[in-house]
Amino acid sequence: MNDSSPSDVTRTTPEPIRIFDTTLRDGEQSPGFTMNAEQKILFAHTLSDLGVDIIEAGFPNSSPADFNAVRTIAREVRGSTIAALARCHPADIEACASALQQAATPRIHVFISTSPLHRQHKLGMSREQVIEHAIMGVSLARKHVDDVEFSAEDASRTEREFLVEVFNAAVEAGARTLNVPDTVGYGTPGEIRALFEYLRANVRGADNVVFSTHCHNDLGLAVANSLAAVEGGARQIECAINGIGERAGNAALEELVMALKVRGGWYDATTRIDTTRLLATSRLLSRITGIQVQRNKAIVGVNAFAHESGIHQHGMLKNRDTYEIMRPQDVGWEDSQLVLGRHSGRAAVADRLRKLGYVLEDAQLDQLIAEAKALTQTQHAISDRDLQRLVEGEQFGPGWRVSALSLTDYGKRTRAHVDLSDPDGRHVIHSAEGEGPVAAMFAALAQATGVEFELESYEVHSMGVGANARGEANLSARIDGDTMTGQGTSRDVLEASAIAWLDIANRVLRGTRAEPRVAALA
Repeated sequence: MNDSSPSDVTRTTPEPIRIFDTTLRDGEQSPGFTMNAEQKILFAHTLSDLGVDIIEAGFPNSSPADFNAVRTIAREVRGSTIAALARCHPADIEACASALQQAATPRIHVFISTSPLHRQHKLGMSREQVIEHAIMGVSLARKHVDDVEFSAEDASRTEREFLVEVFNAAVEAGARTLNVPDTVGYGTPGEIRALFEYLRANVRGADNVVFSTHCHNDLGLAVANSLAAVEGGARQIECAINGIGERAGNAALEELVMALKVRGGWYDATTRIDTTRLLATSRLLSRITGIQVQRNKAIVGVNAFAHESGIHQHGMLKNRDTYEIMRPQDVGWEDSQLVLGRHSGRAAVADRLRKLGYVLEDAQLDQLIAEAKALTQTQHAISDRDLQRLVEGEQFGPGWRVSALSLTDYGKRTRAHVDLSDPDGRHVIHSAEGEGPVAAMFAALAQATGVEFELESYEVHSMGVGANARGEANLSARIDGDTMTGQGTSRDVLEASAIAWLDIANRVLRGTRAEPRVAALA
């Protein structure tokens, strides 16, 4: 696959870019993403296996739990530099030094705000006082470790000439990495690139330190700004898996790494990340935090390599480069998906049938396509199993339906009571207990229908606003090597979840009742 445009200039030895991951610090401290110590240690090992250069393990002086997590990560994780964050306060720096004692390659990361807004309203300090604290912080950190990083918080809103003064002082005090954060996501790519070019031209000893970028996503520009910083001379990018972080998040590691890989000719840069582990790492974080990435998330979203449009599917069948700029296997996916839905074309359906071992005459194919598209009135996509059942003549009649649903809370346990109507219209009633209402309800549904499967993901969200709002639930499950999805809507989110569960169960049960009428190819 061609990774460059006519304007790209490829050199023989691309510049190495350090990947500084702050998922466990900036990411974990954001609302909804808190991890316990065991989860943080597991994820730190995963980041090291991914090839992350520097893992920012936490802020040791913020809490005993954070201190202990950083200390354990420093003791156990090898293959990556382990960094800990500190304000330019002696107590913070001493806590970092203590937590990092057993790290093979420790780094203390000190910071202080530099912008006029922060100096006046947050710190109550003059320029001179800020510089004094920066010197003290870097100097004290260097007494404990050789690798010290200095960050000028809110650098993108700091006067350029003052930023140079602060960085000059930090370099003289012993800082080896200078971080230039766009703390509130205010910068634009052109501004960020120009700022890095200015700093590299004016900071004394710039050639002997690494300039780093840390961009937030308040205007949706974190990745773009980070790449602009690379163009301006940054050789370290601070980022997080799935882009988690304060407010709208940080720059997404997976997007940055793949941008540098796919457009290597343009950026003349490379990383040591094992990109085939990106999807697995993203999914581990989602399981730990319970927060799934959006379906259309670049690189790791379930739609990242999925195609439903007939025009796109036709192009993909001819040459995948027509609509994909990277191989799904390069980031951990098994392959691209030609999703069969209401927008799919004849070529995609015929190709999928051939792969399943069926060859239909034109008239049969037309009829099957019409029947398949009719199914999309009640489900999002047509699976291979759906196609097989259509070819084999199964009629998609009524399935299990929710007649009544009730839940009783017993402290840590919940009991669910479900009343279902089966495909023949008879009522089946079952109860089950679980840790929480959803677990109890799914257990009762499994008992009532006789269908069991392990969920891969479960999401609920609101559709509409006000009095007309409805809940939508989406489930994904792995059954006999295939992934099946279910969807349900209702004014009650638990009922929507039950409907989504039954959406999968009904298709499983339909498959067991199918009687072949069309022979597959030998």
